[in-house]
Amino acid sequence: MERYHPSEVYELFVRHMNTPRVVVDNGVCETATLVQVHSARKHGVLLEAVAALSDYGVCVRKGYISSDDGRWFMDVFHVTDAAGRKVADTDKLLARLESALSAAAAAADALPWAVGCDSPAKERLCLLELIGVDRPGLLSEVFAVLHDLRCGIVDAQAWTHGGRVAALVFVRDEDTGAPIHDVARIRRIESRLRHVLRGGARGARTVLVDAAAVGNLDRRLHQLLNEDGEADRRAAVEAPTTTAVAVQEWGERGYSVVTVNCRDRPKLLFDVVCTLTDLDYVVYHGTFDTDGDHAQQEFYIRRLDGRPISSEAERQRVIQCLQAAIERRSSEQGVRLELRITDRRGLLAYVTRVFRENSLSVTHAEITTRGDMALNVFHVTDVAGRPADPKTIDEVIHGIGTDSLRVDEERWPRLCSTEGDAAGAGLFSLGSLVKKNLYKVGLIRSCS
Repeated sequence: MERYHPSEVYELFVRHMNTPRVVVDNGVCETATLVQVHSARKHGVLLEAVAALSDYGVCVRKGYISSDDGRWFMDVFHVTDAAGRKVADTDKLLARLESALSAAAAAADALPWAVGCDSPAKERLCLLELIGVDRPGLLSEVFAVLHDLRCGIVDAQAWTHGGRVAALVFVRDEDTGAPIHDVARIRRIESRLRHVLRGGARGARTVLVDAAAVGNLDRRLHQLLNEDGEADRRAAVEAPTTTAVAVQEWGERGYSVVTVNCRDRPKLLFDVVCTLTDLDYVVYHGTFDTDGDHAQQEFYIRRLDGRPISSEAERQRVIQCLQAAIERRSSEQGVRLELRITDRRGLLAYVTRVFRENSLSVTHAEITTRGDMALNVFHVTDVAGRPADPKTIDEVIHGIGTDSLRVDEERWPRLCSTEGDAAGAGLFSLGSLVKKNLYKVGLIRSCS
């Protein structure tokens, strides 16, 4: 019989106790699927749960977070599919959540942003992290350079916001399909891309990653833009915003209270929780609700050291970062074009060149390769950021191929807005939640 050292036994016991427990129930609420996550207190566990829900594609209509201010948390989410209906396959959702939450801890040891892995298993690939000044046709230039350097693009994601662009691009050797290991070649790729981005030494960086280490790309894009100082630049010019963020103090309980009021959209909760987590705040209690296309969120937070926000500068920093994170996703504006076509060499360089030649600017891109198929999404506007001319869009579609490129008629901003009271209209009062300790399991059976 194999014998274990007492420290090993204790480590296994702690690991078992800290494994999040997930319940998915379609019988509690008439209009939404109820998801409960119970876990030991761990920085980032809320983000892990929210990321898993976002990756599965469900919309969080309302919910709450509560803890005993000690070792245990409970998260409750009322979710629907994009059409506002209950989730049909609850077993699949449960399996996805359990898998994501159990894998997140192992992935987090590999990369600090490896939460809620949303990429398919890949062989060892080169990851290019790009940051620079945005301009019309920039992505076309980037893809053209990579094609010229014989780099095959496997997956990529790009955001533009506030005059800046951030992108994550997974590449391999275009001729052999093998990973790129040659140091001199990697340095040449970085140099060429830095020249295109005009971003100096920090404009392009190469990271060699394993399949298990590929984490949440949305989170990394947020981090790149934050590290680039996007929120600070927006605050310096007092950029207009429709996102209301406030930070107040609840000195009696030692919390800082963050409230967010804005238009609802997919992944809104993820963007807010991701930002708070990366700013090293812990959410102890919170509520979030939607009413039509409006979202209201409230979080009671402390820093990792257990203290609330302590200065005006820190308070302003939280507000600016949250506003920037929420509005970055608005780069998914303009016409949404979906490209489904057999992959080939130089495909992205060709498609984005057609966009550029027709005076279309890509504000958001998601590039995916599945076997020999390319499944790509582009959000495009004219070069001034205005809605693209329908005639131009029609010409581009016919130029690339009507069987391959199409306009998505269902715009994302409408997908997670409710028609009426799909998930209940009443807003939670977080003060009462905290005071009544709703972390107790017996109080979660009410749909409203």
